Amino acid sequence: MESRTFKRSAIAIAVVGAFAVGAFTADRVSMHTAQAASQPAVAPVAAASGAPLVALPDFSVLVDKYGPTVVNISVTADGSKRAAGRQPRGMPDMDELPPQFRGLIPNMPAPGPMHGQGSGFIVDSSGIIITNAHVVADADEVTVKLVDKREFTAKVLGSDKTTDIAVLKIDAKDLPVVKIGNPDATRVGEWVVAIGTPFGLENTVTSGIVSAKSRSLPGDSYVPFIQTDAAVNPGNSGGPLFNLKGEVIGINSQIFTRSGGSQGLAFAIPIDVAMQVKDQIQRTGKVSHGRLGITIQEVNQALAENFGLKGPTGALVGSVQKDGPAAKAGLEAGDVILKFNGKEINRSGELPPLVAGLKPGATVTLDVWRNGAAKQLSATVGTLEDKTVVAAEDKAELGKARLGVAVRPLSPEEKRDGEVANGVVVENVAGAAAKAGVRSGDVIVAINNTPVNSVEQLKELVAKAGKTAALLVQRDDARIFIPVTLG
Repeated sequence: MESRTFKRSAIAIAVVGAFAVGAFTADRVSMHTAQAASQPAVAPVAAASGAPLVALPDFSVLVDKYGPTVVNISVTADGSKRAAGRQPRGMPDMDELPPQFRGLIPNMPAPGPMHGQGSGFIVDSSGIIITNAHVVADADEVTVKLVDKREFTAKVLGSDKTTDIAVLKIDAKDLPVVKIGNPDATRVGEWVVAIGTPFGLENTVTSGIVSAKSRSLPGDSYVPFIQTDAAVNPGNSGGPLFNLKGEVIGINSQIFTRSGGSQGLAFAIPIDVAMQVKDQIQRTGKVSHGRLGITIQEVNQALAENFGLKGPTGALVGSVQKDGPAAKAGLEAGDVILKFNGKEINRSGELPPLVAGLKPGATVTLDVWRNGAAKQLSATVGTLEDKTVVAAEDKAELGKARLGVAVRPLSPEEKRDGEVANGVVVENVAGAAAKAGVRSGDVIVAINNTPVNSVEQLKELVAKAGKTAALLVQRDDARIFIPVTLG
């Protein structure tokens, strides 16, 4: 039986172990008759009698003008960063997939040097580039190649795992830039164009239509994906999805596939989501997302009848986290959220992106259905677990630090599932820690027998330590001591 799985769209090839992996995205471009430089020409298709039957778009003008804004991204990383049980570059981790998808993706090959490829596009002439976070995840070195064949070593300003967006910077000036469109104005059925680097083939153009909007995918409930049927393959990840006006409306990120190749089901991150992330990273170095602290599910016809609703609409609250924002607002399990800040919730998948898009601390109104009657509540949005990987992870800078780790706090889920009461999670590692054997994903529980409870405390303990430090690390189900000779 063929397995169905969502895959990220990047190429990953292990130099040791000859392993290739990728995720694919499908996107096509929509355009009208060329009336301006940014609009493609329309070519008539003639019937046998010579009379034109239909007009098809010509994308050549768009490609000539905006093709140079698309870049090829190649990365080099140490394969040992992906510990046993973690998935190869370009693939979602097992714990990001629902149970029915787990075990269907091949395991990681033996650790070793890895190379990967993806796509990106220039949003600022000073060298700011947007791509997918999974394209540059765990990268030791990121190289950007322009259409004119110039190559630059890029710095990762930051990446956000929640939305799968990363922002890069190259040392260049007067670069061509894309135009930013409005995904909300995009209609299902419109033409779209994808430009990227499938299988390393630079500046490859594919086209299709918008198949659907606001799609929710397993493991990616915080992004309202744009679905298209354009042909996208490994290496297309991070590339732009253009509309007929030559505007970027999305970033190609994932595909649904049985074979590992394009099957006409591709998903792009709306560009407005990406630009919000970019602005936050450039302004503060990290990204904050709103959180309510609830689990939700779809309302079907049977549930709607049982609750006395007119139809199957809204988001049914399955559980409410104790002392979370929703609990403080008075939300209860069994409530059906019908509106969020005045916006109707037709499907449960529409709610998470709305919440995540708000700044923590914002006040929102919730119109809920409880016990056969409407009720309005007010909630203060909390903070979603910080999954931002910031520029401090730049390998050159990180390697100069005494310990050489970039860390983040444990999430409540990680504390519960891993049965770890305290510690910080290693997001990236270099220098002294890397030489000692510390890995990404390790949880530093203590240093020199002093429990670690925060990122700030770890910095203080490292600063006070002598020439060596004994790290107590939780790795999978075991705890080990790792002696580190500090830099």
